Amino acid sequence: MTFLNILILAVIQGLAELLPVSSSAHVIMAEKILGLDPSAPDMTLLLVMLHTGTMFAVIVHFWKSWRDTYFSSGAAFKRNALHIILATMMTGVVGLTLQHIIKVFYAGNASTFEIESLFSNSKLIASGLVAAGILIIVSSRIKESHATNLSPFQSLTIGIVQGLCLPFRGFSRSGATISTALSLGVARKTAEEFSFALAVVLTPVVIIKEVVRVFHDNAATHASLTLSSILLPSLLGMVFSFIAGLLALRWLAGWLEHGKWHLFGGYCIFAACVVLWIG
Repeated sequence: MTFLNILILAVIQGLAELLPVSSSAHVIMAEKILGLDPSAPDMTLLLVMLHTGTMFAVIVHFWKSWRDTYFSSGAAFKRNALHIILATMMTGVVGLTLQHIIKVFYAGNASTFEIESLFSNSKLIASGLVAAGILIIVSSRIKESHATNLSPFQSLTIGIVQGLCLPFRGFSRSGATISTALSLGVARKTAEEFSFALAVVLTPVVIIKEVVRVFHDNAATHASLTLSSILLPSLLGMVFSFIAGLLALRWLAGWLEHGKWHLFGGYCIFAACVVLWIG
């Protein structure tokens, strides 16, 4: 894997992870174009580190607003923590249930089946992009609310939608959760803050899961993960994705707050057509 490959994937991941356009769809297509194997240990670890970079970008970007909103008082912290816990619990229930259903009915309950085997399916990716695009466009047509506090029902609903995103690449997590919040009457800034607070909670779980997969696959194939060939390029990618992530968040905030949210929906539908064309 060359320095240019790392830079390209890091920039794509950093921008697309934090914009409502599905980072996985873009990264998978970029890997195909670059002739890289997404299942290779070095690629898997690189993507884990890219996710880590974007998670730190989210924390840096939102820290001041989270401090003013979520940590303004003990009561505010407890209230917002409850909403995050409710949403995350529903995400886990829905996501794991969906994965089990897919395993049983799609893979015949095969013990060797992993949900990651579906991630390069172009038709599924395109379908997810179209679904996210439609949801973004519909939510952009709803009159903006000034409600800054979420209800338990709104948190649970957002969590359910986030769970639906987990097994399907192309169905943008941030696009779906922000759009759902907007559709439920949540203010745009609050919807954005809550969506990425959920991401910070969810991302470490994904990172740990992927790291375990890397070392499990490494042990099974008797490959050797050397510092120079895998870890250092991954750390470099993390730095690039962090920088790209900060730029993406500024872009997202500007478009969301200035009535350009629907443009992301249009892009998702366009991207779906490109995915089908590339195959």
